[in-house]
Amino acid sequence: MQIAMDVAKSGTRNGARSLIRGWYASGHAVCRPLLCLPLLVTALAASSVSAQPVELDRNGDARILAAYEYATRGDTGRLEQMLATPGNHPLEPYIGYWLLSARVARIGEPLPMQALRDFVQLNDGSLLAERLRIDWLKRLGRESQWQAFNDEYSRVLQPEAELLCDAVKARGSAADAALQTIDAQWLTLGGGNDVMDACAVPLQLLVDVGRKSSEDVLWRLRRMVETNKPAAARQAASMLPTGQAPDATALGHVFDNPLHYLASPAARGASSRAARELVLAAVARAARSDARATWSRWRSLEDSRYTAAERGYAIGQIAWGAALAQMPEAVQWFATARELAPGMPMGDEQVAWQLRSVLRAGDWTGVQAALDSMTPAQRSLPEWVYWQGRALSQQNRALEARALYERFAGEPTFYGILSAEALGRSINWPQAAVPPTVLEMSRVDENLPLQRAMALFRIDLRNEALREWSWAMRGADDRSLLAAAEYARRMGLYDRAINAADRTRQQHDYSLRYLAPYFDIFSRESRARGLDLHWVYGLTRQESRFHPVARSAVGAQGLMQIMPATGRMVARQVGMQGFNVSQLAETEPNVQLGTAYLRSVLDSLYNSPVMATAAYNAGPGRAKRWRDIRPLEGAIYAETIPITETRDYVKKVMANAVAYAVLLDGRPVSLTRLLGTVPGEALADASR
Repeated sequence: MQIAMDVAKSGTRNGARSLIRGWYASGHAVCRPLLCLPLLVTALAASSVSAQPVELDRNGDARILAAYEYATRGDTGRLEQMLATPGNHPLEPYIGYWLLSARVARIGEPLPMQALRDFVQLNDGSLLAERLRIDWLKRLGRESQWQAFNDEYSRVLQPEAELLCDAVKARGSAADAALQTIDAQWLTLGGGNDVMDACAVPLQLLVDVGRKSSEDVLWRLRRMVETNKPAAARQAASMLPTGQAPDATALGHVFDNPLHYLASPAARGASSRAARELVLAAVARAARSDARATWSRWRSLEDSRYTAAERGYAIGQIAWGAALAQMPEAVQWFATARELAPGMPMGDEQVAWQLRSVLRAGDWTGVQAALDSMTPAQRSLPEWVYWQGRALSQQNRALEARALYERFAGEPTFYGILSAEALGRSINWPQAAVPPTVLEMSRVDENLPLQRAMALFRIDLRNEALREWSWAMRGADDRSLLAAAEYARRMGLYDRAINAADRTRQQHDYSLRYLAPYFDIFSRESRARGLDLHWVYGLTRQESRFHPVARSAVGAQGLMQIMPATGRMVARQVGMQGFNVSQLAETEPNVQLGTAYLRSVLDSLYNSPVMATAAYNAGPGRAKRWRDIRPLEGAIYAETIPITETRDYVKKVMANAVAYAVLLDGRPVSLTRLLGTVPGEALADASR
């Protein structure tokens, strides 16, 4: 750390250069790259008065860090100078990539076409070639350089939506594969202005060639409104025939303040198809934030001007919002919507919330009816297979229920474990795969994308490293995944080890999927707080995959992903003297504070692990609000959490806890028992 501080204080490029050389020559023995990198970049920036780039070892990490700093500043001149004296570092191509990427981004300047062709040809098949080619093609599409676009498009391995749309613009209906993909995404394709500008022509082409009707366009508009995609909604509205297209300005008002729009004279006087559609759009948007107020406004507007199908659509949207708010009225409103518009298409999410609303109400007949309205693909998902089994059990159709449970029983997932328990079985993991051979490990060591990933991890360019790792893992077979997982474990990259081991399909190693690093610290702190070690490990695995300095987009830090404010609060509560937020990146203090916070949350939530898990992700207030008036089965509580991230988080943490019990103690633990029963509001409040 002292050397890093000296680098920052050196103030001159020569001083920084000599200190950095000494740092790397020492094999990083005196400074962790994660701690030194910010100071290194600061020093390089502070000493940038020289007209020449840092004269560093052309094969050393410091050269790559200097190039990264130049790229961050947009200093293409320095990058050009570095390329004039190329090195032999595994990350050397990044210097060229950063230079060319910056040039492609400079709209108005000519594209360096030959340099781009040379780079993607030299690095063909690499992540950098793919990323640069995609950015290059997007620029060509925006400038309508279709001949150059066609020359390169076929070489893209994973085209994004904008490129698919540009391919159709370049070749029209002859770009059949791209057009078919866009057709399949008709009700979901949306994005910002750039994407929708690129996709306007292909989407219109689907209408022009007769693949989509005006009714299809109307439903696309509705789906874009429902999913809060204003640019895509405006684009869809522009495709409707004259007299049916909602006014673009009014549609903007609907997105900005839907409840206010429903109270406006325009809503009260709506009579044309286009005007009524604006009201329906406002209902769909407003119901997401206040279903009850939206119902009241809708009732004041609903009259004979609206068809039964339109009324069914509006009430179905209010029901969806009510289900998300866990309002009991949702069940009846969904039923009313179905009665008014029996054949009305609903999106997968809306149908899922119809099912969750009746599940929460304990209406097993309604559960079966909701399942029947799902598409076959949606109904085959593990969660709905399990709940269909439960519904059949309630109807005394045990054999049919067992057949459904068998489909996923034993998988290390929330519903796989619950399905096994419904069959009366304990968790029984498959026999571990044969460990990777020396040859398999050597192949990992020789894998160029993995070499680049490891080099990027070493100098803490983590986002770039993760991209290289994902690129290396694409299409990998089970043996390659297991070897990569073991390699990452040996290197202390536990999150990458879990990532690779999680993806195996036939051969598994659950000891790699559920790594248990820092065991002494976790076991000591869990025991001190009276917490179940398996649950704590399961939660930490989900939070950070045991990456000790993980940092979330909102600022949560460390193994147990603690927010700075929470860390300060808990540190005061437990008497941790001299606490500094930087300690959240250190293993021991992070686990001490994380387990202390988890204990306090558990105590405040009726000793319910499933509620405490939800609270750890979304806050104790929300976890309390998600109870019902009556006691609720823990699995139903988890499935009806309205925030998708938290719902998935809770299910994964609870399943992880069962896996850790099996792997650490060799004994099965009942997930059903661990989930327990969430107390009803009245009972819980009376017990306080």
